[in-house]
Amino acid sequence: MTAPDPTRLLVVFHSRTGSVETLAGAAARSAREAGAEVRVRRAREVAGPDAMAKVEGWAESAARQNAIHPAPTHEDAEWADAILFGTPSYFGAMATELKNYLDQLGPQWKKGTLAGKLGGAFATASWPHGGTEVVTLSMYVPMAHLGMVIVPTGYTDEAMLEAGSPYGASAIVGSDKRPPRPEDLAAVEHQARRMVAIAGALVTAGEMPSRRPS
Repeated sequence: MTAPDPTRLLVVFHSRTGSVETLAGAAARSAREAGAEVRVRRAREVAGPDAMAKVEGWAESAARQNAIHPAPTHEDAEWADAILFGTPSYFGAMATELKNYLDQLGPQWKKGTLAGKLGGAFATASWPHGGTEVVTLSMYVPMAHLGMVIVPTGYTDEAMLEAGSPYGASAIVGSDKRPPRPEDLAAVEHQARRMVAIAGALVTAGEMPSRRPS
């Protein structure tokens, strides 16, 4: 009997200072340890160089991250069995860069190629009431339009009692953009493992949509 191909997880994020990037990296490592094939992609800036230059360190951080993480494509989304989206909270909304990527998935919506794939989300904010729960829930809206199967974390692991919310992992990083805490990393690691396990069960049962070749 031929063993099934590994579950495929796509992690798409935007990060200006590196906090969301750290969570994305933890999710990817956890998913790989669970046996998944993982792609990590960073949504690119939509602001021009002049606007970026007005925020200290923005251009430098973007250049560093873009050298490591390719930009997400339509093919990445169609390749995946599950997609985990990560974003900072900007005025209670997802980053424009991530929304821009989602807005470009119109052809996939029209063809229904993402219907049945799993979707989840995680977020960061500077302050405890900075909108992580709101922005996580808002990311589920385009997933619903795409026909994805939304997978919240719930309180399915003790890690979720220490960080994040039942909607998804999160981190509060303060005005100084502190690195996510170990508790925050544990929450997003659990989220990734949970998505891999559920997607893998659907793949094994033959319930996952047609998969593109690796």
